[in-house]
Amino acid sequence: VTLPEMKKYRYSPILATGCIAAGGTLGVLIPPSLSFVLYGLLTQQSIGDLFLAGIFPGIMMALLMMAVIYIQCRRNPELGPPGPKTGFKEKMVSLKGIWGILALFALVMGGIYFGIFTPTEGAGIGAFGAFLFTIATRRFNRKDFFEALTGTTNATSMALMILIGGILFGSFMTVSKLPMSLADFAISMEVHRIFILVFVLFIYLILGCLMSAIAMLLLTVPIFYPVLVQLGFDPIWLGVVLTLMWNVGNITPPVGITVFVIKGVAPDVPLYTIFRGVIPFFIAMIVCIIILIAVPDIATFLPDLMRS
Repeated sequence: VTLPEMKKYRYSPILATGCIAAGGTLGVLIPPSLSFVLYGLLTQQSIGDLFLAGIFPGIMMALLMMAVIYIQCRRNPELGPPGPKTGFKEKMVSLKGIWGILALFALVMGGIYFGIFTPTEGAGIGAFGAFLFTIATRRFNRKDFFEALTGTTNATSMALMILIGGILFGSFMTVSKLPMSLADFAISMEVHRIFILVFVLFIYLILGCLMSAIAMLLLTVPIFYPVLVQLGFDPIWLGVVLTLMWNVGNITPPVGITVFVIKGVAPDVPLYTIFRGVIPFFIAMIVCIIILIAVPDIATFLPDLMRS
């Protein structure tokens, strides 16, 4: 959808493909997020807390990416030539098609935040709200309804099978006592806990080049989670940082999975061009992680406020 529009206004392929590849990683921070759901189920943490914890880091990450685009276009206006100007009224009118999405988001997240319903109940309310929205806008038909049911069944079955495998792997790790041994070893090391966290994040950076975020989550959380929690890191904050790090790996060469997806929809753009476009956004994501490590309250503020 977005790439043809940017080509229409003569955006450079470097900027156009780079911002799409990097911007695609924002979805894991802004709820609802499958990564947060799986992390919460694997670690027995509140999914509602994780959803709330991802909001401010997601907004911060979006602002950092906007800053990257602004700086690049200021230095080299040919990367993103200015488009036609529009007035405030035109901009507001253009948003009329998304009011339903915003209303559903406010309903679900507001209900979870104020404790009116649980994340599971919120999901049901959101689905029913979307159902009512399609009826109200006269877009409902039998074919789309059954396609939605089939797609939901397939996705849910896949997620549950993945989760079963992850829980089994975690149980085997518990029996082997490997995570506990690693935690004891990490505590006995005479280094600051931040160095251990950075080492774990570096491992995720390497793994992200080779496998998907969900595969990394299921294989590594049972090992690293007990170690990092034993070192005193907040489990909810940790979920946000790890989720962000998993997606940094997805845009990192040589095997950035998201980059290859962009290559699939933009076959005329060389792969090295997309990787070049991703580099400034990669730096922005690393800066975001550093800020989250330095100021954990950015992620924990909303969950703490909800509990109080």
